[in-house]
Amino acid sequence: MIELDILVKNFKNKDHLAFEELYNMYHKSIFGVIFNMIKDTEIANDLTQDVFVKAWNNSEKYSIKKGRFFTWLLNIAKNTTIDKIRSKSYKNNKKNVSSEDFLNSFMCNINSDSITNAIGLKNMVSNLEPKIKNILNLIYFEGFTQKEVSEELNIPLGTVKTRKRNGLNLLKTLFV
Repeated sequence: MIELDILVKNFKNKDHLAFEELYNMYHKSIFGVIFNMIKDTEIANDLTQDVFVKAWNNSEKYSIKKGRFFTWLLNIAKNTTIDKIRSKSYKNNKKNVSSEDFLNSFMCNINSDSITNAIGLKNMVSNLEPKIKNILNLIYFEGFTQKEVSEELNIPLGTVKTRKRNGLNLLKTLFV
């Protein structure tokens, strides 16, 4: 853990070697989360790069007091992907999906489970209690916002936030 703290400190000080090391540690996990939301390998690769560039450009905003570095990256990834999904160009592109692209997307979707399972995250989430699992799946694997989850499940927004926080805390104990 000390090594990670030093890497993150060096990253915040714009050390290119620290950036490389952190990228190598986390890019597959970040890609897996993005891919599960967007179901497009090329876009997921681009967004993974964007996440690390955003992290680099905003490294001074990261604080260990607010959470783990990986969690910070996941939040950047989730927000970047949601922004992409909501973009006009993405929506227009998805309206004109060819049959070949549809088949490729379908085949990639099969591989996404193996990517997520490779890091064990989907398996850990599947072991959570159903009401927490459902919320985490919608937010982190389907790209819903907390408000959208509240509307989809017809439960108060505060309940969604509490269950999300509890689920993340449970996952954190499994990762440590």
